[in-house]
Amino acid sequence: MLKFYTNVVLSLLFFFHYASAITSDGLSLLSVKSGVDGGATVLSDWNDNDDTPCHWTGVTCANISGVSDPCVVGLALAGRNLRGYIPSELGNLMYLRRLNLHDNNFHGSIPDQIFNATSLHSIFLSGNNLSGELPSSICNPPRLQNIDLSHNSLSGTIQKFLGNCRELQRLILAGNEFSGEIPAGVFPELANLVQLDLSSNYLNGSLPYDIGQLKSLSGTLNISFNHFTGKLPESLGDLPLTVSFDLRHNNFSGEIPQTGSFTNQGPTAFLNNPSLCGLPLQKTCRDSSSESPPGTKNFTPATGVDGSKKGLRPGLIVLISLADAFGVALIGLVIIFLYRRKKDSNECSCTYKVRFGGNQKSKLCSFPCVSGFPTTDSEAESEKGDVVSGGGVSGGGGEEGELVAIDKGFSIELDELLRASAYVLGKSGLGIVYKVVLGNGIPVAVRRLGEGGEQRYKEFVAEVQAIGRVKHPNVVKLRAYYWAPDEKLLISDFISNGNLASALRGRTSTVLTWSTRLKITKGTARGLAYLHECSPRKFVHGDIKPSNILLDNEHQPYISDFGLNRLIDITGNNMSSGGFMGGGLSYLKSTQTEKVNNYRAPEARVSSNRPTQKWDVYSFGIVLLELLTGKSPELSSPTTSTSTEIPDLVKWVRKAFEEETPLSDMVDPMLLKEVHAKKEVLTVFHLALACTEQDPEIRPRMKTVSENLEKLRT
Repeated sequence: MLKFYTNVVLSLLFFFHYASAITSDGLSLLSVKSGVDGGATVLSDWNDNDDTPCHWTGVTCANISGVSDPCVVGLALAGRNLRGYIPSELGNLMYLRRLNLHDNNFHGSIPDQIFNATSLHSIFLSGNNLSGELPSSICNPPRLQNIDLSHNSLSGTIQKFLGNCRELQRLILAGNEFSGEIPAGVFPELANLVQLDLSSNYLNGSLPYDIGQLKSLSGTLNISFNHFTGKLPESLGDLPLTVSFDLRHNNFSGEIPQTGSFTNQGPTAFLNNPSLCGLPLQKTCRDSSSESPPGTKNFTPATGVDGSKKGLRPGLIVLISLADAFGVALIGLVIIFLYRRKKDSNECSCTYKVRFGGNQKSKLCSFPCVSGFPTTDSEAESEKGDVVSGGGVSGGGGEEGELVAIDKGFSIELDELLRASAYVLGKSGLGIVYKVVLGNGIPVAVRRLGEGGEQRYKEFVAEVQAIGRVKHPNVVKLRAYYWAPDEKLLISDFISNGNLASALRGRTSTVLTWSTRLKITKGTARGLAYLHECSPRKFVHGDIKPSNILLDNEHQPYISDFGLNRLIDITGNNMSSGGFMGGGLSYLKSTQTEKVNNYRAPEARVSSNRPTQKWDVYSFGIVLLELLTGKSPELSSPTTSTSTEIPDLVKWVRKAFEEETPLSDMVDPMLLKEVHAKKEVLTVFHLALACTEQDPEIRPRMKTVSENLEKLRT
């Protein structure tokens, strides 16, 4: 009996020690771990004998005034394959500001208790299987700014209590099962709303007229793929001019108003609303005066003397049918002939889709059609440029190397490449780049990747094939590759007018007027959006900066160097040996002083993080700021630093806007003469600041950025 009491006392002592060893936030998180399937594996470092949870996976802490221990302010467990119900104990984290559980397998309803965490300002639960209605307590946190519940199975109606989220900036409910009408009175309360996405639900009825009071809205107003009816409210025209509409696949009717923001929309904004008419649709509205006036005879079939209706004779019907069949067959043969002839060069199907193909099955990707895409190989050859882009297809992997052309319109022999005149363009961690002039006088860029990687031949092939299928007028075109155990080369178009970095620093003859800068930003955005949305692998570039944006003589931009990091990893990039193809060129002895890459997103500077498309969005935003201000974000060595280099360009611009600094003190002095561009400059500033948000979840997609840039006149 004494032994029994001893064990009880020891157990109680252990419990009290455990309870006092960890903070209350830690206890709440441990209940999350125990209540979620997969938590024991994913959250293996969440230990109950730790003093604090602040170093646990996905947990962020901060010191709060008046609280002795650091408090949990962030929980990010996105894409961890966690299953089960969302634990209500999360509501005990009173200082939790950011909850990110998107892309898991949570099911059931969203617990009301979560919103007891009154410090909450962002909640991301997209990509789960949550059901039920929106909790009525969702607006309890007074500073709630971001709600993303997209791509779940939530249902019910849009309730008027959403208007209580007065600090809300982003409301994303796309891809759920919400139905019913949107009540009036919600939108006027959301004065700070920047993004609204209600697409792919079952919402119906007419749009409330007060939707035009969302004066802070930017980007895209997306209510596509619903069942909205009635006329489009003219108040939509009161939204900011930079807002894009996506009203596709609804049942709106009547004439599209021609006021305000309506005049800035393209036809894609209104597609698949059968009863809509007027500009920009190619469907005129039928006026009552165009109907047949009274007394006009209607066409009726002729009748015979016996009163029966006359019809076509059977023989004539057969002849007409045969003629129709022959005509259809002839048209089909012509279409097949034209398709085969242009299959390898046509990338754009001008029904506001971009087509890409090659040897894979052709596939359509919803993205605005880019005009000016080369339709023949000769036209493609006329748009050449500067540094290489990336990969190809491998030919063998044997001891002797093989040169393989990826593009069918490109022909080159290994002997010709060896004999060609060439000189070094530059050297970096991504290999040496040479300009090589072929026998026909056409220059190409050749990148030497390295000497290793012979054991990873198939891996190299897979990567190069994926890169080789990328075809876009604003992405450098890969033409061929060379594989041998001791040498790997990539042959790409040579772009003739240097890169944007050189143009910004006055090292080329390019004069960066506002129209030129806008042309460069639009083309770069189109190319990046294609890589993100339409390319075979939906690539992440990972290193967007001015030196990787090449310019031709018409100032058309080309994105280079995408996909190279993976290839460099495969080949090893052993740069120790000099020469090219067995010593044909001298080794580049001097290299540029290494600079800190301040174009990279904050999360990209953590080596353990995997690249995401939002990294590219941030980098593109920095490029925009540099084009606008003329100031470089790079940190140079003390001997090369200049007054135009600003270590944190984003903070500098944000502070200038907060202090209402005159625009003339912020923009590049070269732009001051173009007073007419003030409105466009301000719009691009706001886009750049949206791209450079610290929180990657808040940054827009490149497709949205590109669509907004396209609305600005060049």
